[in-house]
Amino acid sequence: MPCGPPDRDDERAIVTLRTLFRALVLAAGVAAVSASVGEARSAPNVVLPLGPTPAFREALRVSVYGNVLAARLAATVRDTSAASVYWRAALRQDPRNNEILERAFVTTLADGNVEEAMPLADRLIQVDRQHRLARLALAVRSIKTRQFQTARSHLSAAPRANADLTSALLTGWTFLGSGDAPAGVAAVDRLTGADWFQLFKQFHAGLIFDAAGRRADAGRRLEEAYKQDPTILRIVDAYGRWASRARNLDEARQVYSAFDKVVPNHPMIEDAQRRLREAHTLPPLVRNAQSGSAEVLYGLGSALSRQGGEDLALIYLQLARWLDPEHELAILSLADLYEFLKLPQRAIGVYDDMPQSSPLYRNAQIQRALNLDLLDKTDDARKVLQDLIAKKPNDLEALQALGNILRSRKIFAEAAEVYTKAIALIPNPDRQHWVYFYFRGISYERSQQWAKAEVDLKRAMELVPEGNARGRAQVLNYLGYSWVDQGINLDEGLRLVRRAVELTPEDGYIVDSLGWAYYRMGRFDDAVTELERAIELKPEDPVVNDHLGDAYWRVGRQVEAYFQWNHARDLKPEPDDLPRILNKIANGLRDDASPAGRTTGQAAQTQTAPN
Repeated sequence: MPCGPPDRDDERAIVTLRTLFRALVLAAGVAAVSASVGEARSAPNVVLPLGPTPAFREALRVSVYGNVLAARLAATVRDTSAASVYWRAALRQDPRNNEILERAFVTTLADGNVEEAMPLADRLIQVDRQHRLARLALAVRSIKTRQFQTARSHLSAAPRANADLTSALLTGWTFLGSGDAPAGVAAVDRLTGADWFQLFKQFHAGLIFDAAGRRADAGRRLEEAYKQDPTILRIVDAYGRWASRARNLDEARQVYSAFDKVVPNHPMIEDAQRRLREAHTLPPLVRNAQSGSAEVLYGLGSALSRQGGEDLALIYLQLARWLDPEHELAILSLADLYEFLKLPQRAIGVYDDMPQSSPLYRNAQIQRALNLDLLDKTDDARKVLQDLIAKKPNDLEALQALGNILRSRKIFAEAAEVYTKAIALIPNPDRQHWVYFYFRGISYERSQQWAKAEVDLKRAMELVPEGNARGRAQVLNYLGYSWVDQGINLDEGLRLVRRAVELTPEDGYIVDSLGWAYYRMGRFDDAVTELERAIELKPEDPVVNDHLGDAYWRVGRQVEAYFQWNHARDLKPEPDDLPRILNKIANGLRDDASPAGRTTGQAAQTQTAPN
């Protein structure tokens, strides 16, 4: 789980799209998008009635085209809340339009309004009896209300149900709900398709048998799944829980210990290990058909979210949460998907639902704080993290998150103090801890404490693994450029920056650092060559454009220099940089003028911990 603040550039892009969205709709005279979604939901027959005159507002109220356009534009920024409202308003205006019906259903379901989506699913199957997604939603509704035979009817009505992983696994769980676990496992075993289906089949067959109390049968299936892949959290947890009851506590401890060596300090694994140390056996991972079906939807939704299927993943995860509102990993996966989609407010709402009793509660709160900071609610974010640290002073993740927020907000001295507290908790730093020294080194350097910064950056360079090319490049770049910028260790500094570029040749910021290092050394032709390459990689970055302008000026290409400076000005540079850029546009670059600002901290202020 990432611990650094998300990238604000992407969030600004979303805001820009929303602004364009509003402008287009207003210009077309079909909707006024600046009203809140809450206002839209409160009006049964009108969407966003903010036209300039009563007559215009009335025209909007009866315009299906306005709602359709607004819905389509909302979808471009993944605003499922707005899209759902608009599509449903359009459907009220054109109730026989089957395309609008389908879109209203899909967006309402993706937005998590499952109860409101179900009547739309009922209408859809009257139009298309084999509509796969509508049948899935209605099957989930039937599972929730314990109408298991009805659920099977919906699942079997979908085309090629026996080859559909979702339908087959859910069918298996409906049989458990009907009291026939062997029939459920048989339904799972009949699944045909890709070879990787076998892992899902073994896992869910084992869960079904375990929930039914058939320990021997459960053990055979869960052990087979564990042998196939002992690195999947849910398989490890299910098998370890079974072993604690069916074999002995020591064997269960070994299962969790082996996973901990691969993925250290996972909260759910640590919680299981704690309970085993207290000589407690662990209950089955899944107890009934509803939670088993939620496990199916969570597992597939989580997999889809990592493979480019974000839209369907949203639906699966929303259905999983509807079946089991306290499914911890479904909550975490849905919030993480919202983060990926650059929707921090939605992510915060989901993190708020994490039960305080969950071992993942602290992780959810840390991520919630990072999203609050992304929304410029930095004080709220700091309070969340400070409260966590007060309750658990040795929480490295919370300390790192707080340090990252402070660093991204350029509160460097305080950030360094937070990283110092984190490092003090690490008696023997190893490869996984290099990032603490790297981030503290940045904070020291930016707060004018170079002697301390140099020590930390060298320590980070010692610890960062050889196989972590991106991490090594960042440390090499920061240390090497810092030397060049200060006029010390020039040859070694240039060597480090060159090596950083070799490791990550497509990183525009690091290529920019190399070009600017040449500039600082007076090698202006070399600077132009590298900075032109950096512009190709980061054409919309004001700092890179500013640097190239300076380099062009030094080699006598003044017209091109003015072009780059003007472009840097238009790209909204940092407030501290703008006056200097404007002065160069007005007066050129004098021989004694100070060069453009530094680059080593450009990407480092908001980056997350590199992989």
